[in-house]
Amino acid sequence: MMTTEHILHTARLNNNCPECYDTEGLEFTFTQIEKQNKFYKQAKKEVAEKLYCHTCKNIIYPVNWTEDIDRVYQYHKKQVHPKSTLLKLKSFGYIFILLGIVVIAAILFLLWNSSLI
Repeated sequence: MMTTEHILHTARLNNNCPECYDTEGLEFTFTQIEKQNKFYKQAKKEVAEKLYCHTCKNIIYPVNWTEDIDRVYQYHKKQVHPKSTLLKLKSFGYIFILLGIVVIAAILFLLWNSSLI
C-alpha cells in the first residue's frame, strides 16, 4: 500500500514567530494523505496542518500560537478544499470486480443447467 501526501493549501504569514520573533518566515501548510494500491485509491478524511518558520527552521505547535496566528489559521482553514474521501477504483479494480461477477454468473448457470437434466 502506497501513501502520498497532497499539499492542499500553503500560506505565508506576516505575523511574528513565537520562537525567533521574525515577521517574514512563517508558513502554514495544509496536507491530506491518500492511500492507494493496485485496486483503488482513497484520501483520508483528516487534514493535517503545520506552521513552520523558515527563519529559525522550527515547527511552531498550536500551544505556542498567539491570538493573531490563531485568527489567521482559522481564516486559511476555511480556504482549504479537501479531496473527496470516496473510494475511487482503478482499472485493475474494475477488471477484478467484473471477473468476479462473470465467475459467479458462470457457476450459477452451470448449477441451474445441471439441475434440469
